[in-house]
Amino acid sequence: MESRSQPVGAVSDEEQVSSEYLTFTLGNEEYAIDILKVQEIRGYEEPTFIANAPVFIKGVINLRGTIVPIVDLRIKFGLLEVEYTPFTVVVILNVANRVVGVVVDSVSDVISLLPNQIRPAPEFSGSFDTKYIVGLASLAQRMLIVTDIERLMSSADMELIDGVR
Repeated sequence: MESRSQPVGAVSDEEQVSSEYLTFTLGNEEYAIDILKVQEIRGYEEPTFIANAPVFIKGVINLRGTIVPIVDLRIKFGLLEVEYTPFTVVVILNVANRVVGVVVDSVSDVISLLPNQIRPAPEFSGSFDTKYIVGLASLAQRMLIVTDIERLMSSADMELIDGVR
């Protein structure tokens, strides 16, 4: 009789708990964020401009009485061409007890990932910041950049949330 033992504290694939992620596109890349941070998905509407805001903050919208800043992730991530199409959407997030909207090219789907399906992001030189990347996940022919959206939205350079970590 064959015995298959695991190291003490090891978790088998069957015992791992999957997490759900919303996937979206920015340019040619596909990203994934924790679905628990997503409040809703809306079609893009031109926000009210705010003077002296960083270029990636497009303005604000009134969402059922809540003033919501709108961040264009395409501009924030340095995409050269930013085009607003019928597929452009705003993902409304609830991060760090604040409601924030992010503009993305399109939303793909909701997927489940096990922790062992997310590989660490590769190390780059100091000129490329990976602190907002949880890791990379491969699904069939898709490569997803799993992003820590709360860390990104609460970072000091976003200028959105007081008491930044």
